[in-house]
Amino acid sequence: MIEYDIEVDASGLNCPLPLLRLKKALQQMMSGHVVKVIATDPAAHLDIGVYSDQTGHRILDYLKEEDKQIFYIKKK
Repeated sequence: MIEYDIEVDASGLNCPLPLLRLKKALQQMMSGHVVKVIATDPAAHLDIGVYSDQTGHRILDYLKEEDKQIFYIKKK
């Protein structure tokens, strides 16, 4: 299990809200901290993946469970 500093539960929210919640959390965090994001939007992995590639934040882990996706993202 990865240790994290903030959890963002975006369950039940559709695009682009999970990404917007992630961005808001990252603004409040220090470099090197980790945010856990829980999303049920099937396209969340696409949005968060592209965002991470563009901004340099690193996806440490990605888990797909029945109807949800869990991301652990380290702020650059």
